[in-house]
Amino acid sequence: MVLVLQNWNRLKPDHLMNTAAIIYKTKTANGKEVSGHLEKCKEAFTPPLDKKVNIAEYSKKIVENAVTFEAWADNELVGMIAAYFNDKANHTGFITNVSLINEYSGKGIASRLLDNCIRFAKDKGFKEIVLEVHAASLPAIKLYTKYHFFETATQGDMKTMCLNL
Repeated sequence: MVLVLQNWNRLKPDHLMNTAAIIYKTKTANGKEVSGHLEKCKEAFTPPLDKKVNIAEYSKKIVENAVTFEAWADNELVGMIAAYFNDKANHTGFITNVSLINEYSGKGIASRLLDNCIRFAKDKGFKEIVLEVHAASLPAIKLYTKYHFFETATQGDMKTMCLNL
């Protein structure tokens, strides 16, 4: 008798999860997938995402206007960067969202997504990428600093960071 486990990754402890099973895509997620992902990640934001935005409306805006850099595992959107590349006059991209389901953090997924976003911006002739981050989001700031984003302004609890391409 052979027992086939179709959802093996879900049965493995987090530290044994195979990141090779992560599939990276660009702009394939629909509104329901983006919204479901953001609902799962909302508490990881400072303040929680649903305290700042209506997640359903925000998801719709992302799907309609942003380029999404996505990480998928078992047909689930587990990581995403959403960026607007519509400021063609100034050649400036704006990252509006970086999110990762908690159990997938620390596996290099956010770095890979950021690599994909930066490569896309360069390929499209953009000169810089800007983002805003809460000053208390130290892991996020550490990631952005690793990629040479630098602080350009602070307003209240929010920092604006920029990467020159």
